[in-house]
Amino acid sequence: SHYGNISFESGSLIQRDNSYSGGEFVVDMQSLTVEDIKDARTNAQLAGHLRSDDFFGVDTYPKSRLVIRSAKHTSGNNFEFSGNLTIKDQTHPITFQAERAISGDATRFTGTIIVDRSKFNVRYGSGSFFSNLGDNLIYDNFDLKFDVTFK
Repeated sequence: SHYGNISFESGSLIQRDNSYSGGEFVVDMQSLTVEDIKDARTNAQLAGHLRSDDFFGVDTYPKSRLVIRSAKHTSGNNFEFSGNLTIKDQTHPITFQAERAISGDATRFTGTIIVDRSKFNVRYGSGSFFSNLGDNLIYDNFDLKFDVTFK
């Protein structure tokens, strides 16, 4: 497994009283970095492969988008958000949990979105599309950990 970062280009969340009714986040896919590989050559190879058409095709699909359709308070500081995630012009519904922390005029949400890449035409090494991959199999699910602060 590997880990890295991608950056938001923009983001908004619609708040009414103590609830949330919508929002939109745009991710700059060209900002993708690999953080766990220290060797510059190997890092560049993996980052380039992830940006290629084998994975996210960032030259053709430079933006991904999460549109929040609804949110509900589940307990304590926890919320469940539902919306549509678009990667490589493929849009699918998604639901995820987030924890809210409020400090002064800042509201922070943290959580993890589990994405099934096979739904978004990210097929390289996927057992959903190819058989007999053996040790070359790459899991379909990946985690997007987020930490977003609004002021």
